[in-house]
Amino acid sequence: QLQLVESGGGLVQFGGSLRLSCAASGFTSDYYAIGWFRQAPGKEREGVSCISTRGGSTNYAGSVKGRFTISRDNAKNTVYLQMNSLKPEDTAVYYCAARRGYCNGYYRDYAYWGQGTQVTVSS
Repeated sequence: QLQLVESGGGLVQFGGSLRLSCAASGFTSDYYAIGWFRQAPGKEREGVSCISTRGGSTNYAGSVKGRFTISRDNAKNTVYLQMNSLKPEDTAVYYCAARRGYCNGYYRDYAYWGQGTQVTVSS
């Protein structure tokens, strides 16, 4: 089965940048959605961005559009989330997740999850 490992989280100042990585292994299909989700204390887990392994189409939550960019390196089986202009409200545990098929922002549809990486943005 798919194994996902996130890295790149940390503490950053307001307006700073981070790049998260999600390394995947164990693919058994060529059509997956790889999504980034985040969960802040007291809030529901929300979809942040997603990229398809078929064609590379992307999706973004409105709150991050224009600041975050998702990309992939198929040779490395790695998906990246470049986060710029970070705000304190971006503070959360960030997870990468995968599902067979198309992108969506509903976490219950994703069967495979990484362990999460903490992103903290100071004010």
